[in-house]
Formats: sequence, C-alpha cells, structure tokens
Amino acid sequence: MTDPPVHPKSRGLGRAILLIGGALALALAAAAAVLPGTARAATSVCSNQTGSSNGYFYSFYTAGSGSVCMTLGSGSNYSTSWSGVSDFVAGTGWNPGSAQTVTYSGSFNPSGDAYLSLYGWTTNPLVEYYITDDWSGFNPSSNSGATFKGTVNSDGGTYDIYEDQRVNEPSIEGTATFEQYWAVRASPRVGGTITTSNFFNAWAADGMPLGTFNYQILATEAFNGGSGSSNITVSSGGSSTGNTVTVTNPGSQSGTVGTAASVQIHATDSGGAALSYSATGLPAGLSINSSTGLISGTPTAAGTSTVTVTATDSTGASGSTMFTWTIASSGGGGGSGGSCSVAYTTTSQWTGGFVAQVVIGNTGSSTINGWTLKFTFPGDQQITSDFNGTASQSGENATLTNASYNGTIAPGGSTTVGFQGTWTNSDAAPSSFTLNGTTCT
Repeated sequence: MTDPPVHPKSRGLGRAILLIGGALALALAAAAAVLPGTARAATSVCSNQTGSSNGYFYSFYTAGSGSVCMTLGSGSNYSTSWSGVSDFVAGTGWNPGSAQTVTYSGSFNPSGDAYLSLYGWTTNPLVEYYITDDWSGFNPSSNSGATFKGTVNSDGGTYDIYEDQRVNEPSIEGTATFEQYWAVRASPRVGGTITTSNFFNAWAADGMPLGTFNYQILATEAFNGGSGSSNITVSSGGSSTGNTVTVTNPGSQSGTVGTAASVQIHATDSGGAALSYSATGLPAGLSINSSTGLISGTPTAAGTSTVTVTATDSTGASGSTMFTWTIASSGGGGGSGGSCSVAYTTTSQWTGGFVAQVVIGNTGSSTINGWTLKFTFPGDQQITSDFNGTASQSGENATLTNASYNGTIAPGGSTTVGFQGTWTNSDAAPSSFTLNGTTCT
C-alpha cells in the first residue's frame, strides 16, 4: 500500500473542529467550547465556522488554495461545490453524536481525492472516527500506516476496519496522541442507512473502544486540488438491511512445533442466526471447527502466518477478523517461568485518562504456559478496563493474567495486552515487572 501525496488522515485532524490561520491546536480546543451560531435556510458558508441550522449542527473548514462553499438548505440539507481545493470538509449532523441509526440521501460528484463519510470524535478516550461510504481518488484503505483489523457486514455492505495512531497531531483537545478508527465500504454507495452501533460494536470487539461522543456529521471532504459537488440530506432514524455478524479478534497467537494449540473464536449475529466458521492461513497442523469456531491441532512447521477467520450466518451475512500466529521450532520442555522482557507503552493519554499497551516477550529457552505479570504504578493510575487479558489492582500494585487464548508464549515469541485507566496527578510508566515471579528486563 502507498500513502497519498498529502496524508488524508492528517487533513482530517488538521480541521477537526475548524481551524483559522496558524493557531491550529488552540483553535481546535477553543471551538469545542464555543456555543455555535445559528444559520438560516439557503445560507452560503465559505469561511471556517461551526453553528446550527434548522436544529442541526454544521461544520465547515477549508485551508490552502482553491475555492469552496457550503450552502445550508432546508432542514438538514447542505450542498457543496469546490474547485482546485487543497483541503476542505463540510457537513451537517449532531453535537453531540450518538450510537444512532443515520439515514441520508443525495449526490456526490467528485473529481480527484474526496470522501463521503459519517465522521466524528469522542473523548476519554480521544478518538477520531470515519464510516466511509464513498470515495474518489485515494482509497482510505490504502494507507500504509493503518492496521487492518477485519471486516463488518452492515446495512447491505461489507466494510473494512482499520486503526491508525496519530502522534502529536491537532485534535478537538489540542495537540495530542490518539487513535483513528476507519470503516470503509468495499462497494461504495451514496445514500442509505448507517447503523452506527454495528460499527461501534465491531470496533470494540477489535479492541477499539469509543468514549464520550463529541460532534458527528455526514461529511463531504476533498483534498489535493480536486473539484466537484455534493448535495446531502441527513437524518436520524431508519433501519438496517440484513443481519450484522461481528467476529472478536483473539489477538496475536504463538505456539511451538509439536505442542498442541487451541483458540476459541467468538462471534455474534444481530439476528440471532446460527453461524458457521471458516479460516484461511492457519499454521500447518491446525484446523477450525465449522460449527463451534474452535481452532485446534498440533503445529507441524515453524513460521508466522496471517490468519483470517470468517463467520457466516444462514442469511449470507458475514464478518471476519485477521490476526497473526507465530509457531516456533521445538527446543526444550514446557514450563511456567523463564526469562522475559516487558515493553510498556502509553499509546494514548488525555487529562484524567490513558490507554496503555504491554508487550510480554519470552527471552528464555522454555515455553511459558500461563502467565501472571505484576508491577507497581509510580503514579496514581487506576485500571478501568482491559483487553487480551484480565487486570486487577490493589492500591498501586497491578496484576495482569493471560486470557484463554494467549497463555502460551513460545521462546522468542511475545503477546500483547493492554488496558484503559484514569489518573489524577501522575501517569508515569512503571519500570519494574515480574512474570510468574521472575524479574523481566
């Protein structure tokens, strides 16, 4: 995959709440606190602003060269026309947004790089999200910096799920490090229903939680000198077409040649229909039970595989997830200890909250079968939720234990866990860890 000439995600961040002049991050933070103005029907907006029109929130931002304006029509309707524009985003919706069903209709006629997306932000954690129904020029799925997490079927289409981390970029809370979530429709469309809860649940199942909703708009955006027009009307309400299948990502797996392995895949169907499972890319010696979703067997060859598991219901609706599985060569007996390494990273931080990732590595010669990681927070952090493991805490002392699917760490292998938490005075990272009673480097 290749990046576009101008990174579209950086654009999205740069005009998150409308920036004016060079006061980038300051304008973002200030705009979130300013009460919006009120626009009348058939009002033309050609300068950076947010406001309300006929009871709907609107946002307009442009930067660089070219010309673009948004016309606010009756109800939630808006239209845009642009030519040679470096960067703009405009749309109508709600502030705050919610896990609502959104319906929209209209036209989208771009020439060059452009997106048509349900776009918004949350706080605690700070997340920028896109549900992209149509695009022109640069496909957002082609960003080389994003991580593919799987797919979700919703509203008659399949969407690819991606996650990207933005480091020290402008946001609605000023310059910050935060996650960016994407759902990109494989077969583009203009108009229909977006059942946001399906996407929010799929993101959560892939370890991508949302926080408290900020604004949410059905946005037209274009960049890199394109031209075009759009005319969009949006509303809440409506119903989805068909069932939605959500497959939970089990996280990266590891094992050893000659040692039995098993992972249970979990999936849900919005209509309660029975599911069947299939998988591609499994390590040699492993197979999946089509009825239960249990992957099991004894690996016969070393190497790293990219595994895709798909769950399909009786209506044909399906969802999938992707993860890696590393098989190490056999080289010693099993055990519950051994040398270890730990890398603790604060992947996202905001006032009063944080998300941390912990990578546990087996640097010894024996397989670790089941693990308990212990450490002490130097600050006043409190863990509130976890993923890929179970977290507990007593005062400043924290304990992480393996999930059912990642308790085995082969020599040279690793597993990743994480958690979300709160802090008041200090979010300093811990520096000393023990795994099964052994001090790690």
